This record gives sequence, C-alpha cells and structure tokens, in this order.
Amino acid sequence: MQRLFSTFADGWPGVGLLLLRLLTGVALIHFGIANLREGPPLATVVLQSIGVGTGILLLVGLWTPVAGALAAIVKVWIAFLRFSSHSGDPWIAITQVVLGAILAMVGPGAWSIDARLFGRKHIDLPES
Repeated sequence: MQRLFSTFADGWPGVGLLLLRLLTGVALIHFGIANLREGPPLATVVLQSIGVGTGILLLVGLWTPVAGALAAIVKVWIAFLRFSSHSGDPWIAITQVVLGAILAMVGPGAWSIDARLFGRKHIDLPES
C-alpha cells in the first residue's frame, strides 16, 4: 500500500479525504440497500452486494485503492445495465463511479485503517 502513495495526507487534505470516503461509503451502502429492496434480477443483486461491501471498506478506510476501483467497476456495470434496460436513474451510479475512481487514485488519507497498517512508522531509538 505504501508503494501506491508516498504519503497519507493529514491536516486539511486528510480531513477532505476522510469526508470524501465517508460520503462515498455512505452513498454506496444507502443506494445498494435501497436497490436490493426493490427485488432486482440476480445479476443486479450480486453487483449491489459488492457495492455495499466496497462501501463498508471505504467507510473505514481499509484497502481503499482496491475498494475504490472495485466500486467504480461495479457501478459502471450497473450504469450500463440501467442505460440498456431504461430502468432507473443511471446518473447516481455514474456519480459513484467518479467518487470511487477518485478514492482509488488519491488514497485513503491519514485517518484510515490503511494509514495505521501501511503508513510510515516512526521508530524512537533509546539513548544510551
């Protein structure tokens, strides 16, 4: 993970990434559960379930690049299904594609599990 990002942004940029992760995660979870309640076909159920799972990962900031990329891929597929079947609004899925892709490219920020697991460590050596 550290090879993907030279630093995990903190300060105001870190707060911005935290808010972006929270917005994207909550949107993926909310719209995924709302669409699952409509009783869609099996292919859509699988895609929305993956979307909810990636939303949870983004919410806590775990495997953010992978979760963001997977969310973007799943939502592109959902948007294509909606365009082709003329059912539902594809623009919500397209917005989620953009948000997921942004998080996959920018990273999780300092306030994430990724930063705790894969961020730079500071080692204090005892003075002798």
